[in-house]
Amino acid sequence: MPGPLDGVVVVDLTRVLAGPFCTMMMADMGAEVIKIERPDGGDDSRTFGPFLKDESAYFMSINRGKKSVTLDLKHPKGKALLVSMVKKADVLVENFKPGVMKRLGLDYEALRLHNPRLIYAASTGFGQTGPYSARPAYDLVIQGMGGVMSITGPDAHTPTKVGSSVADIFAGVFTCIGILGALNSRHHTGHGQMVDVGMLDCMVAILENAVARFATTGKSPGPIGNRHPSIAPFCTVVTQDGMITLACGNDELWRRFCKLTGLAALIEDPRFVTNAQRVAHWEALEPLINEAMRAHTSAHWLATLQQADVPCGPINDIAALMLDPHVLARQMLVELHHPTAGALMVPGTPLKFSATPASVHQRAPLLGEHTQEVLKRWLGVGDVEIKALAADKAI
Repeated sequence: MPGPLDGVVVVDLTRVLAGPFCTMMMADMGAEVIKIERPDGGDDSRTFGPFLKDESAYFMSINRGKKSVTLDLKHPKGKALLVSMVKKADVLVENFKPGVMKRLGLDYEALRLHNPRLIYAASTGFGQTGPYSARPAYDLVIQGMGGVMSITGPDAHTPTKVGSSVADIFAGVFTCIGILGALNSRHHTGHGQMVDVGMLDCMVAILENAVARFATTGKSPGPIGNRHPSIAPFCTVVTQDGMITLACGNDELWRRFCKLTGLAALIEDPRFVTNAQRVAHWEALEPLINEAMRAHTSAHWLATLQQADVPCGPINDIAALMLDPHVLARQMLVELHHPTAGALMVPGTPLKFSATPASVHQRAPLLGEHTQEVLKRWLGVGDVEIKALAADKAI
């Protein structure tokens, strides 16, 4: 069944993570994604571990559903082939440093002359403008600069990055959203446009209420471990055999929690009656909660609290997550079969459509696997010319 982006053609010049995550989402939604790679090695992430039979599991996990075409964009014939592809494409996505595509003669202003309907998306560390635009960037650098590390971790002395590459991932997600917005705009205007997404901008955008807290109080927020700055209890709690998460997002949930855990006396305690008071007196409240929770196991408390609709959950490691029945029921783990590496489990798509379903339907490509197919089908290039292009090292 066709996906929601069926018929959309994407030329993908991205490498590593942020850009490939964006185009992977588009492939999951049914777009035809043509991944352009260097003939001498391809995407840098093909060299990143872990490996399955010499194939990068890292690369395979974020490039599913794409077709790989090798082009040397510094070769005049390789560049000409890309321009020919752009004439037929709906979207081009790249994540080179600003200025690289202009030096190649392949920037938005150049390519829009060949295809005025082109959506050109650039995902970079700092965006196309501003004093930092020319700087190189990686996820760790952006998490640090973007404020995320300053509010993550156990205390102010231990700034901590998030365990996944959220600066890259959110840049990919926002780039995808920007492309979808530009496609809708083109539906009305008939014209394409450039979508400029910077990783640092994305980190600022997801700071949630940290900016509002500073604007309101004048005090820069710091890390508070697993607590919430303005809701209590909203944290991890210690049980007889481990820890679970607990989220009492309103006073009714708090009262329900107290009755279930032998803490009914706290309901009328003036320090804890309202959420604001619980936040203000958290240092006194936390040990009382942990003392009560240590009376039983995590399994006991999860069953008891969930039955009463008090939000809580286990703290899964990845092994436990991959056995979670809800995760499996939602098809959030999919096994793909690669001709060289064999079977690989990858995350599924979180996008669930009722009429035009997204799906993880195709493995990641081998380097250059689809070069001949795309050149023949898209551009009408014959076998003799393809052999000449290969001999000339343009492809």
